[in-house]
Amino acid sequence: MDSDSVSPYKLIFKALTLIPISHYLLISVFVSIVFVYNLLEFHILQDVFGGFGGGSVSLTFGSGSELYAEVVSKCSLLHGRYLATPWLSSPHLQTILLNAVVKTPKFMYKRELFRTSDGGTIALDWLMNSDETSFQVNGTSTAADIPLLILVPGLTSDQNSPYIKEIAYKMAKHGWNVVVSNHRGLGGVPLTSECFYTAGKSDDLGEVVNYLHRKQPETPLYALGTSLGANILVKYLGEDGVKVPLVGAVSISNPWDLLIGDRFYTRGLMQKFYNRVLGNSLKGAAKLYSTRKSMLAFQIGKELKR
Repeated sequence: MDSDSVSPYKLIFKALTLIPISHYLLISVFVSIVFVYNLLEFHILQDVFGGFGGGSVSLTFGSGSELYAEVVSKCSLLHGRYLATPWLSSPHLQTILLNAVVKTPKFMYKRELFRTSDGGTIALDWLMNSDETSFQVNGTSTAADIPLLILVPGLTSDQNSPYIKEIAYKMAKHGWNVVVSNHRGLGGVPLTSECFYTAGKSDDLGEVVNYLHRKQPETPLYALGTSLGANILVKYLGEDGVKVPLVGAVSISNPWDLLIGDRFYTRGLMQKFYNRVLGNSLKGAAKLYSTRKSMLAFQIGKELKR
């Protein structure tokens, strides 16, 4: 080898030093934008290339469905196309906006404590009149013809979660009575039983629905579940079938397959972040009942063995 030959690495380094700093800055900015675009799962480019046509709403129903004839066919939104607001073309930004910007309606609940057959305690929060300084919502009425909506919150949510209050407020504005059926151990009530709530346990919801039906037998009962609450609601509907004393039910953001949902929470950085947030919330709930830790551990062990 010629002693005067120059190392190729030195040549590459020298060539790199000749590139202006501004070019490196531009490359860094471009890489950062691409990283954030993918991290937050933006789809603005897809919308642009698609001509901002949006996506059609996919409906699944029976050809002779009375629900379609009476409700879906009259709802123009279900026959249009969905297009996200361009500057919010990211599901994560929409989540941030909901929690940081949107003003949560203010109103008062009237609490009722319901005792389950196994000794558990469930907080039933009824929508009552708001205070004088906030939104005006009519109080609950006992008239039999006024429908009652049972709200079933998500994994670590309760009556004060922003989206639950938003749904309750809007339904009350439309003349409905609303009651939030909190999960046992949540909503600020003590854990009085040997088990916590789980996705595989729909007994609590069934008992609440039957109790409300006995209490107001002439009142049309409806149920709306969100996230894990939707999963529990649909499980209850499938198990009890025609015996369910509900006129109708709505499932929103249902994690239909919990195994796939678990895999989703480990697929990317943002999903892992959500996973940690939800995990910390569950830890917080467990710490509230530290005196029952051994009891809960025993219950969880039994569930895992099944």
